[in-house]
Amino acid sequence: MTEKADLQSVLDRAAEGGRITPEEALDLYRDAPLHALGAAADAVRRRRYAGTEHIATYIIERNINYTNVCVTACKFCAFYAPPKAEDKGWTRDLDDILRRCAETVELGGTQIMFQGGHHPDFGVEYYEEHFSAIKAAYPQLVIHSLGASEVEHMARISKVSAKEAIERIHAAGLDSFAGAGAELLPARPRKAIAPLKESGERWLEIMEIAHNLGVESTSTMLMGTGETNAERIEHLRMIRDVQDRTGGFRAFIPYTYQPENNHLKGRTQATLFEYLRMIAIARLFMDNIAHIQGSWLTTGKEVGQLSLHYGADDLGSIMLEENVVSSAGAKHRSNRMEIIDLIRKAGRVPAQRATTYEHLVVHEDPAQDPVDERVQSHISSTAIEGGTAHPELKLLASN
Repeated sequence: MTEKADLQSVLDRAAEGGRITPEEALDLYRDAPLHALGAAADAVRRRRYAGTEHIATYIIERNINYTNVCVTACKFCAFYAPPKAEDKGWTRDLDDILRRCAETVELGGTQIMFQGGHHPDFGVEYYEEHFSAIKAAYPQLVIHSLGASEVEHMARISKVSAKEAIERIHAAGLDSFAGAGAELLPARPRKAIAPLKESGERWLEIMEIAHNLGVESTSTMLMGTGETNAERIEHLRMIRDVQDRTGGFRAFIPYTYQPENNHLKGRTQATLFEYLRMIAIARLFMDNIAHIQGSWLTTGKEVGQLSLHYGADDLGSIMLEENVVSSAGAKHRSNRMEIIDLIRKAGRVPAQRATTYEHLVVHEDPAQDPVDERVQSHISSTAIEGGTAHPELKLLASN
């Protein structure tokens, strides 16, 4: 364990670009003063983006949920329906999916995230058909979708290797993987919440195969289901090791467990402080991953805004549709005007980005900010959180 007196020297080393060990990361995560941790992480962000450090990004996308039928029965999920629950399960037809893609283009979206269950009948052929149809109709849309868990499932259904499955869906139109299914990679917490999914090591192995085939991805982490601090840092270590070999993870996105309507109901969620500390530690520890994304969908817009001072350079997506995390209780919604305003009030210049993080539109002049009533009208109807600040946020402001 790092001595208290040495924590600042570790922070200083990390802020200057030095690599820290998992043990040092754990000590910082547990014991470093919150604001000092944030300051070090922000220093790393500023140095990495020297010249554009004043910019924070967002993207406009649509999550298209193609089915809720799923065989993995993850305990944290409130979205899925077992295959035998015919009264609850549903699958969208291709015409409906293409209509949603058309709306996405009309509303200025650049990316779709194909997201759904592990349907017992959907092999590689299903995804080939749908991705090729989307690309034929809307070649301007980036298909940033699925993850290693879906690859493992479709390959098993079609009796092919993961490599062949990736090659085929990539040829059909998949541009990059969304990092879905990572949840928690260490064995104990993963088995506790997703016992029917592949191991964390297998998840990473499939991502490494994809990266070596030229299919990049993001990486994620689900916080607050009962994992220990050490297991959180081990999750980061596992991702960092693969990134050292492949360089294929574009971003890291931690988000918090939502406790409603699922079999983990009653578990303690990750607190605001734990989440901000994770954003900062990710920036300091994952020195080989370019982008750290703040997840306002699960933590709230105010916390998302704060994450920009703790190492995050991106606020993720303005989602024209989202149903999976919302099913478990995420009630936060926003439109482009609100996200732009959040970024401005954090002291940064907003920029709409592409999937690969190039800046598409930099909103330098507030007088030229877009007005997006149409976008807001298409955002799903889950209740918007009121204006009262999170109690932890008030405490943080008083510290």
